Amino acid sequence: MERIILHCDLNCFYASVELLSHPDLRDVPMAVCGDPTSRHGIILAKNEPAKRCGVQTAETIWSARKKCPGLVLLPPHHALYREFSQKVNDIYGQYTDLVEPFGIDESWLDVTHTLHLFGGDAQALADTLRERMKRELGLTLSVGVSFNKVFAKLGSDYRKPDATTVISRQDWQQIVWPLPVGALLYVGGAAKRLLKQYGIETIGQLAACRPSMLETLLGKMGAQLHAYANGADQEQVRSRFQKEPVKSVGNGTTFPQDLTTRAQVRSGVAVLSDAVATRLRHLDLYACGVQVTVRDPAFHDRSRQMQLPGPTHLIRDLTAAATTLVEQLWRPPAPIRALTITAIHLVEAEDAYEQVDLFTVQAAPAKERHERLEAAMDRIRGKYGQSAIAFGAAVPEKEEDPLP
Repeated sequence: MERIILHCDLNCFYASVELLSHPDLRDVPMAVCGDPTSRHGIILAKNEPAKRCGVQTAETIWSARKKCPGLVLLPPHHALYREFSQKVNDIYGQYTDLVEPFGIDESWLDVTHTLHLFGGDAQALADTLRERMKRELGLTLSVGVSFNKVFAKLGSDYRKPDATTVISRQDWQQIVWPLPVGALLYVGGAAKRLLKQYGIETIGQLAACRPSMLETLLGKMGAQLHAYANGADQEQVRSRFQKEPVKSVGNGTTFPQDLTTRAQVRSGVAVLSDAVATRLRHLDLYACGVQVTVRDPAFHDRSRQMQLPGPTHLIRDLTAAATTLVEQLWRPPAPIRALTITAIHLVEAEDAYEQVDLFTVQAAPAKERHERLEAAMDRIRGKYGQSAIAFGAAVPEKEEDPLP
């Protein structure tokens, strides 16, 4: 049976929710942004007038105001956005039990086995959903309808705002292949730039490539993207109530002031590693690898990752690995604006074994002590709050000379 997948994307979600309380700003360039005083001053969402001025999501407030001097800025209200997202997905759930959120403002719906209950016309159902969103919640929706998830997502992006696009088995090549390769799901900026070097700028050109060549360029994702470009996506829509496997656990922050010394960086790494390790233990997961991303004041990111000697969820292990990676990416006094520490290659407790050798056996008692220590920290924090106890390396040291 041919699958019928809808991808529903709320238009300018944060901004649209804010406009419900500020209808006077509907025709004025407006954006929701982070707090400039805490250096989270980037555009999180914008309305259509701001979009027409060239304002883009994730650009700095300074850059957005340069394009649009009259831009009105509003602070975000994340709890309100989560509340509306829940209401939206509850509406989707009235049409199918297979509703898979993709972020706070997008969801896939598999209506293959329920569409007959609502008239049997997928485009008409998409239009019904759009009308309900406007009438009941005051929000607009773009919907893509197709036979797989990737093309349904392309359809919702194809025409905005407030539109339905059908990409059928009969016409998908005419619609999809002329699109820029960056429109395909999971083709990020780095992949787009790399593919361009080889003359691959449209999805059709990607589809015509040899899978082996793409795998050489992009690893396993290359073969996956080739399948997507040729309409061969078979991924199932997962119910929002089905537990999603955790693929990584990360924590990042933008610091109030740039970090320029090793002491500052060590402290920042330790705090982030502590948060990641605590979440791993809460999820009963172990990390087999660590990734670090360093952002400079010009918003340039550099990342590096490494395998760990064995699975771990201990603060000391993650801190040591992350510190090693940061030192490979950075030299003082070059300023660091933001850091992100991510635990990768996760395994569950029953799979967290490691090869035993003489050194592992000798280190086992110390590791057990650290396990007990960090478990005790978790209990203290659970009873008295997160700030009740801190990992020693997270306590700021006396400032050192910023020169290497």
